[in-house]
Amino acid sequence: MKLYFGLLAGVAYARVFHSLKNVPQGWKQARAALPTDRIKLHIALSHPSGAALEQAVLEMSTPGHSNYGQHMSAKELRSFTAPSKRGLSDVTGWLRDAGIEVMVDNDWIRIEPTVEQANALLSAEFAWYESENGGAAKLRTLSYSVPDGIADSVKMIQPTTRFGQPERHRSNVFSIIENPELVDGEEAAAVTYVTPASLKSLYNIGYTPSADGNLVAFASYLEEYARYADLQSFERRFLPEHVGQNFSVVQINGGLNDQTSTQDSGEANLDNQYILGVSAPIPITEYSTGGLGPLVPTVDETVDSNEPYLEFLTYLLKLPDADLPQTLSTSYGEEEQSVPKDYALTVCDLFMQLGARGVSVLFSSGDSGPGDSCISNVNDGPFFQPSFPGACPWITSVGATTSSSPEVAVSFSSGGFSIYHSRPAWQDAAVSSYLSKIGKTYSAYFNATGRGFPDVAAQGEYFEVYDQGRLAAYSGTSASAPTFAGVVALLNAARKSIGEAPLGFLNPWLYNNTAALTDITTGAGTGCTTKKFFPKGAAWNATAGWDPVTGLGTPKFDKLLAAAAPGVANK
Repeated sequence: MKLYFGLLAGVAYARVFHSLKNVPQGWKQARAALPTDRIKLHIALSHPSGAALEQAVLEMSTPGHSNYGQHMSAKELRSFTAPSKRGLSDVTGWLRDAGIEVMVDNDWIRIEPTVEQANALLSAEFAWYESENGGAAKLRTLSYSVPDGIADSVKMIQPTTRFGQPERHRSNVFSIIENPELVDGEEAAAVTYVTPASLKSLYNIGYTPSADGNLVAFASYLEEYARYADLQSFERRFLPEHVGQNFSVVQINGGLNDQTSTQDSGEANLDNQYILGVSAPIPITEYSTGGLGPLVPTVDETVDSNEPYLEFLTYLLKLPDADLPQTLSTSYGEEEQSVPKDYALTVCDLFMQLGARGVSVLFSSGDSGPGDSCISNVNDGPFFQPSFPGACPWITSVGATTSSSPEVAVSFSSGGFSIYHSRPAWQDAAVSSYLSKIGKTYSAYFNATGRGFPDVAAQGEYFEVYDQGRLAAYSGTSASAPTFAGVVALLNAARKSIGEAPLGFLNPWLYNNTAALTDITTGAGTGCTTKKFFPKGAAWNATAGWDPVTGLGTPKFDKLLAAAAPGVANK
């Protein structure tokens, strides 16, 4: 008998993988689960070559290294992520001995056990929980364990203790523009609206790429869908030379493409319109990912709500090179502390794998400065709150600026230091310099050895967007991320035009080319609304060099182009 039988027999041979001391803030237990209710679980397996893969990605992403730009095919990557034969055998044996059907895909196992099976298997107590913000109930547990005999072969099992879900990074409607013809006249005296033309002028973008062989994409969640009609209106007003360019939609995990939905579609339209506004005519793909798993009928026909990141990222990583986007933008996130550490590390590892495939992944940094309430869920004390996945070191995090003469940090731009991820070597000098400037300021409220974010910034206020036929002004780092993604898409197109590989994982290259970015030295990202701890709030200030509001700064496209694709003209 192998050690893993101990758990099923009730023997204390189990290792607690994750536990919560309380139901997470904003959630409540709704009802008990039936023994026959089912839940769809993802099991991530450890891979012996994990350290070698990380080193390989750093080498292929570091300018000057002999392996720079040598990205992997899907087949090559799978060889790095394959689990050990013994580990795979032990884990699948544990599951099958519990009577559970197993679906294996390299380093992933998917199962759909009943609650009765899952409780016995994981020493868990699954129940139905509801968010105070509404939405479908979720089957979750406050802790789970796996047998000691297989624990080293398992990275995580989720969604078990994973309660949260991605949230839109602001993209608040600042105003409905009732009379668009006044935007360049009377209204401009009060507010300076952002358009594709103003972005290209501000960032000195003159390059027009070929439409062939390059792809830029954005991710949509929460039942938001970019609209064809709105894009056509946007093109007619702002991009007459590109009227007729459309976008493709790929539906993942039950994601839809509902062009008649009454749900908000502003975030998806913002992403779509400003990626195109900066990078046209490069083809654009929207990945519409559903957050609801398949309907599993029970007595009262309940459904469990799944986390979309795992479905989305594992889908992308299976794509052949020809179908994989070179640039990917996402404008969703949540507090890092709301995410189980095993889950956060696993998802971040998947972003690293996209970097191995040559994909540049950009995320908005968030819209709450150093945090919203700034209360730790560990001891209920004061602590700044980094965002997830914005604080993952394998993505490029984008903060926000406003104004143009000069650009300044916008007050909502999020940043800070990861709780889960240590500071990587490629940003050590830049972040250490910032920490030396602030001394002990706020030192009790953040992890000074953590990965600092954001990495860069772009405009984030008053973007003119068409949504459901109306022209409106949107603000948020959710505007900054697609803007910078459009810049990166242009750089990747320029590299392709001279026979070079795409940039892939950007950060070592960015921190090696700080002269190609405009350093933002004024403004601050403000937050922390809990008056008990922060009666005057709290703020990260923009300063010379890297800072946790605007990162290294905003793009100087001509300089970035010269660094990425020497000899390609900015026209």
